[in-house]
Amino acid sequence: MTDVSLGMPQLPAPDYPAEVRTRLEADAREVIARYPGSRSALLPLLHLVQSEEGYVTRTGIRFCAEMLDLTPAEVTAVATFYTMYRRKPSGDYQVGVCTNTLCAVMGGDAIYEALQEHLRIAGGETTEDGKVTLEHIECNAACDYAPVVMVNWEFFDNQTPESARRLVDDLRAGRTVEPTRGAPLCTYKETARILAGFPDPRPGAVEATGGGGHASLIGLKLAKGEAAPGRLVSQRGAGQPADAPTGQYDRADAPGAAPPGHPSSHDAPRTTAASDPHHPAGPVGEEGE
Repeated sequence: MTDVSLGMPQLPAPDYPAEVRTRLEADAREVIARYPGSRSALLPLLHLVQSEEGYVTRTGIRFCAEMLDLTPAEVTAVATFYTMYRRKPSGDYQVGVCTNTLCAVMGGDAIYEALQEHLRIAGGETTEDGKVTLEHIECNAACDYAPVVMVNWEFFDNQTPESARRLVDDLRAGRTVEPTRGAPLCTYKETARILAGFPDPRPGAVEATGGGGHASLIGLKLAKGEAAPGRLVSQRGAGQPADAPTGQYDRADAPGAAPPGHPSSHDAPRTTAASDPHHPAGPVGEEGE
């Protein structure tokens, strides 16, 4: 009779080797001491065990459960809820391509498809050399730099399929790769230990993280009068064909363009409600009218 596997994990999970267990216990106690309630340390402890093997293993789940007096089921529920915890072996570099709305419109989908073809792997898979794991990410919170690729959570902004292919080639070849902003790259295991709350030992890495970039801060600078206002698209005039393609009349000398400096109706100051006949964009009726 053929054995049938139901996909259930083998229990109990094996423990870490004695020397590894001793080292991780010391680190875990340091993390737990930061919290008034021990179970609040679960997220950093999951990063800690992930830094040991590159993903959250059954052994790692057992370790977290024993250190926090939880059940393996409780730990597993958290580890499988957050996508930042890996559930299977993967590469030294996690390459995440944002495919959420703005990044997708700006080319994120094309980058993701190009990398799958270039690396000859599907999303969630790892290259044969164990260097790169590819995945799509739902919003990197960097829409003003779209499309964005992240490597081990460091930003690579304003990417194209060509630049993304060069990026993964450099990672696989062991060449130095610098994020467009933020700290220098390190391996995924090293990143996991930093996320667990331990100091980054690399000289200058903390200072290199910096603050917000130009695209993020331009609104603040405008509010303070520190930057010139951006270009406004001229309002389309009566001379423009109704079926003209978007962008055809962005020049000041285009047929039907408004005088230089005249804002479009959507850029003009609005001091009245949208339903007011004198509103710059024209009156807006109630829904259904």
